[in-house]
Amino acid sequence: MSEQPLNPSPAGSPDDAAADAGPAASEPTAPARTGSTAADALSDAPAADAASAAKADLSAEEAAALRAASFERARRLRQEPRFPGGPAADPAGSHHERRIRSFQPRRSRVTTGQQESLERLWPKWGLDIDGKRVLDLTEMFGGLPVVLEIGFGMGEATAQMAADDPGIGILAVDVHTPGQGNLLGLADRAGSTNVRVANGDAIILLREMLTPESLDGLRVYFPDPWPKARHHKRRLIQPEFLDLVAPVLKPGAIVHCATDWEPYAEQMLEVLTAHPRFENTAADGGYAPRPAFRPLTRFEGQGLDKGHVVHDLLFARV
Repeated sequence: MSEQPLNPSPAGSPDDAAADAGPAASEPTAPARTGSTAADALSDAPAADAASAAKADLSAEEAAALRAASFERARRLRQEPRFPGGPAADPAGSHHERRIRSFQPRRSRVTTGQQESLERLWPKWGLDIDGKRVLDLTEMFGGLPVVLEIGFGMGEATAQMAADDPGIGILAVDVHTPGQGNLLGLADRAGSTNVRVANGDAIILLREMLTPESLDGLRVYFPDPWPKARHHKRRLIQPEFLDLVAPVLKPGAIVHCATDWEPYAEQMLEVLTAHPRFENTAADGGYAPRPAFRPLTRFEGQGLDKGHVVHDLLFARV
């Protein structure tokens, strides 16, 4: 499930380049056509590099034009919705700085039902995190107290929490298109009108689109633990992330994290305890029992099946 530390990516870092350029971030290349001309290749604009230019027997000028056309096509694809009126593939585009991300967009198949929900409900309940506007959560949720959830997966737990407590608005953020469609469909079928689905980078949302003390809580359930040591900088719960979170939370608002990865739970506890704007609600300064309002999530069930221990952390903004 998700999201986004703030550390600027060191230039030329081969580790970060490899992690950021995974299959989910790449565009498929079009197969070469027998007998195609340079003009055909330019109009098709497949992903271009020196090898493909050489195979097509292009001049230096034609190869440069091919690369330019490919980059422009990729840029348009990143910014265009995958479905009419649906979430954009890259809502913030290129006008925000490149930094280390704690999420990796997944290109998995969208079912017919999920697509129908996106096309029908996204204009009503969805929003792209573009960093170009400030959200009025009071208007958006009709005056309900609003909790931000970062990384909801397929949305089953989010939909259940929304149905169980219609007096709380849930602003749910993720980058997984099938999950976005699934959550919209689940909320619609349950008759829940207190869910809004945000598509994109939660860091941009926190930093540029929320007003001070506008949130009544934050939920981060089973974020990617990035278990390899060289990837720990990609974990979401970091001091810099909490620096962004604290100003948009109301005093007393609860940050609720849950993970089944023991080393990540220890890091969460250490980072939250050390931050001056947050106070542990657990009397012993440790982990908290799972609150009744948090359903058993799919990720939690998978972890329990593997013998993992699930830890909840509840810290109040002071």
